[in-house]
Amino acid sequence: MDIKSLTAELSVAPQIVGTDMRAVAEAGFRSVICNRPDGEGPDQPLFSEIERSALAQGLQIRYLPAESGKVTDQQGAAFGALMAELPKPVLAFCRTGMRSTTMWALSQAGQRPLPQIIELAAKAGFDLKGVVRRIVNGGKTPVEMADATHEVVIIGGGAAGIAVASSLLARSPDLDIAIIDPADIHYYQPGWTMVGAGVFNAATTARTMGSVLPHGVHWIKSAVAAFEPERDAVILDGCRVVKYRQLVVCPGLKLDWHGIEGLPETLGRNGVTSNYRYDLAPYTWQLVQQLRRGNALFTQPPMPIKCAGAPQKAMYLSADHWRRAGVLKEVDIQFCNAGAVLFGVADYVPALMEYVKAYDIGLNFGQTLVAVDGPAKKATFMKANADGTKEKIVRDFDMLHVVPPQKAPDFIRVSPLADAAGWIDIDPGTLRHKHFANIFALGDAGNTSNAKTAAAARKQAPVVAHNLLALRGAAQGEARYDGYGSCPLTVERGKIVLAEFTYGGKVAPSFPKWFIDGTRPSALAWYLKERVLPPLYWQAMLKGREWLAQPEMTT
Repeated sequence: MDIKSLTAELSVAPQIVGTDMRAVAEAGFRSVICNRPDGEGPDQPLFSEIERSALAQGLQIRYLPAESGKVTDQQGAAFGALMAELPKPVLAFCRTGMRSTTMWALSQAGQRPLPQIIELAAKAGFDLKGVVRRIVNGGKTPVEMADATHEVVIIGGGAAGIAVASSLLARSPDLDIAIIDPADIHYYQPGWTMVGAGVFNAATTARTMGSVLPHGVHWIKSAVAAFEPERDAVILDGCRVVKYRQLVVCPGLKLDWHGIEGLPETLGRNGVTSNYRYDLAPYTWQLVQQLRRGNALFTQPPMPIKCAGAPQKAMYLSADHWRRAGVLKEVDIQFCNAGAVLFGVADYVPALMEYVKAYDIGLNFGQTLVAVDGPAKKATFMKANADGTKEKIVRDFDMLHVVPPQKAPDFIRVSPLADAAGWIDIDPGTLRHKHFANIFALGDAGNTSNAKTAAAARKQAPVVAHNLLALRGAAQGEARYDGYGSCPLTVERGKIVLAEFTYGGKVAPSFPKWFIDGTRPSALAWYLKERVLPPLYWQAMLKGREWLAQPEMTT
């Protein structure tokens, strides 16, 4: 834990986890305030998990969440009220400590001289000049006063953001680029399915952000709060302003754990897990190894979601382990899918159905997980009937693998960049915003109909890079994205159905059929997933090497 003292009564810290609570209590703290909303990051524990650990250590704990960069005067007042109420000293935390510090600063306005507030925050490592400007400006962000200006600003340091930055630099090495992302760690999320099956170690899927950012790119370690596209400006945490000539938006999506009643209270315990979170994928493998008899439920929420094949990948690999362990007949496996089909591209369904039958998996379409009772080991689904009616179905479980509903990040959904559904409104071919000519988007937050996978981002990055440079007059012609996506469906340990397709579900194999027939389970495809794709990700995609990713050009 990196605890910073603001006053004798208050300290702040970046994200803490439940296992930290013993150390927090031993350090003398009596209360904790959480200022970070659940679901902001893939490695973030839920507040309910932290709360249980805090209470077990005799600590008082409160939840006062604020969106990054959007701490209000009312939240500042509420923070002050909590400070008056709670036993001292208090430890407040958020993603980085900035929101907690901002709330404290607002609560101190009129009680301490502004220079003293700024000095105390600065000693703790937090720059509050932007908050001061907001206060003296009547609560309005002075967009015309930029803290930084860059030719190209990229929102998001995930697979899409780093890939497009590298592709830009490969074409224009001297281009002034800034990436905005508050995370310290970059994750290879396609590896989490393998972690949940005991094939990969979780640590191999994580690297420090600083180690993967392209050389020469400016890293602005902050979160985005809002957009001012008419002024070519982005508002950051702490109300700082960054201006740009071109903007690329690729922040990923938000996992809505709270979209399922009771899930936050039981996630990571009582047999409830998810490969969609870094720290829970190892728990999936633990549960799979422990289960020798009982009910195993695997769920899939309504689309769109990140990697539509991932929910059933976890199921197949788990079933394969139970088969190898000789207990498959003792495990009742049920796949509860909110959708109407097993997989959206029909060419791959026959091969998948062979495994469904071999593992004796029950398929339950039109069933959406709506509630979980962890201690009682019961999951409630809402079933959509053919006549338009709905009914609740309650299932018992010994293991429950949950895929949460997913949506665009909050700061995207409420922005001028979003369509009516909350996704970034871009042209599906050029990936250029439909209303703001100098804005592009790629990755999971766009409203294109392709699969939301790293493979799609790998194909999109060169398209955005070329078209952005063409807009600047530094390239000729127009690059087009064809909707390519890839989903290596891990049907058993050692074999994969390699689904590759473009817009409209058109099959688009990268290899000749004699080498890898993607419609059939393949050992070569497994080798590709296990041995080739991780180094391809780290050493090619994130480095601007566009192997099998050259964009289609039109004049």
